[in-house]
Amino acid sequence: MSKGWTKSDWRAKPRVQMPDYPDQAALQAVEAQLGKMPPLVFAGEARRLKRDLAKAARGEAFLLQGGDCAESFSEFSADNIRDTFKVMLQMAIVLTWGAKVPVIKVGRMAGQFAKPRSAPTEMVGGVEYPSYRGDIINGFDATMEARLPDPSRMLQAYTQAAASLNLLRAFSTGGFADIHRVQSWITGFTDAEEAERYRKVAGQISEAMAFMAAAGVTSDTAHELSTVDFYTSHEALLLEYEEALCRTDTTSGLPVAGSGHMIWIGDRTRQPDGAHVEFCRGVQNPIGLKCGPSTTADDLKVLMAKLNPTNEAGRLTLIARFGAGKVAEHLPRLIRAVKEEGANVVWSCDPMHGNTIKSASGYKTRPFESVLQEVRDFFGVHASEGTVPGGVHFEMTGKDVTECTGGVRAVSDEDLSSRYHTACDPRLNASQSLELAFLVAEELQARRREQLAAVSSL
Repeated sequence: MSKGWTKSDWRAKPRVQMPDYPDQAALQAVEAQLGKMPPLVFAGEARRLKRDLAKAARGEAFLLQGGDCAESFSEFSADNIRDTFKVMLQMAIVLTWGAKVPVIKVGRMAGQFAKPRSAPTEMVGGVEYPSYRGDIINGFDATMEARLPDPSRMLQAYTQAAASLNLLRAFSTGGFADIHRVQSWITGFTDAEEAERYRKVAGQISEAMAFMAAAGVTSDTAHELSTVDFYTSHEALLLEYEEALCRTDTTSGLPVAGSGHMIWIGDRTRQPDGAHVEFCRGVQNPIGLKCGPSTTADDLKVLMAKLNPTNEAGRLTLIARFGAGKVAEHLPRLIRAVKEEGANVVWSCDPMHGNTIKSASGYKTRPFESVLQEVRDFFGVHASEGTVPGGVHFEMTGKDVTECTGGVRAVSDEDLSSRYHTACDPRLNASQSLELAFLVAEELQARRREQLAAVSSL
């Protein structure tokens, strides 16, 4: 995939959704400094994730990808990292119960600092400013000075990402992720009066854990029960940052994006001849590709050929994001394009980005029911097409925010203003995230029953 490719080739391609830095000398100095820094992740980890994703493509594993819409410098804290990690562990256990296969845990963390925007400027208080593009590029404050692209922000993003990864690795292997501890957290959620429908599932998980303990399978006897593999991912939007952290893997001699285990191309930056596709095609990491309503079958075929020319299993994840009620219109034609090419892909559902609305109170929000409906539609189309629904992709947080409406604790339009903290798009809170995991688990369990019935009828 990297034959005849260099990590700076993207600079000769059309670029979109990227800032124009007014001080080029400062930009070059930052790039040079980042180029000397250690990579944030390592090639062996990226290869391991690719092997795991190959299993998800075959239905032998399931991908759970989630985390912040856009990571913030001001809200960076160990508690926030811990709380999001904690919720993802709970979601993973529930999904494992439903799917009866391992769950691959990938955070939108330690690198998700840049955001594409629908317009280069925005109105704030009746004044037009350059759009906020994420803390790695400019500031959120509504001043011309804050909104000026500042390359030094890449250094702060790198430092924060390194600290986040350090903590995530400690949580993953230091006992915090022990399966018995995580199971007790789930029980705490289902003890709430509103979560009655999920108590049966939580009870079955508890019974399974008790059986394992009685059989002598505990964290003391099986190391795997006290540790997890946890990977990081982000949209590879700011290519100066990505190039500066690109390294050559000493084992394979191939280039690897050192900024995160998995990087993805957004729906606004997937031009087949564009800069973002050019950069991502050359690195050996797993690559995600957002597919929206405007994605054509022909474009998808070209993109698959560019991004995965050897048809390597686990290399390419197609992240579908259409909106509730639109999945049946768009997803089947893309699935058929994949079938026609015989392409190895993981199909993942992003039910967040197509379901953003403006509430009556003026807040950008996402109705929980719309998110759930898109997930159900995603599973339904794959059942009809005979293909594998390989994962889900959520914008979420471990904090008790009020940004998406609905869920068992019934966040209303009137509640949005009380704890609306996101700098960009609305996120599911901890309760909504875990509830969604229970509901996705029901879909996975139904799919498993259908598969067993089909086998038994042969």
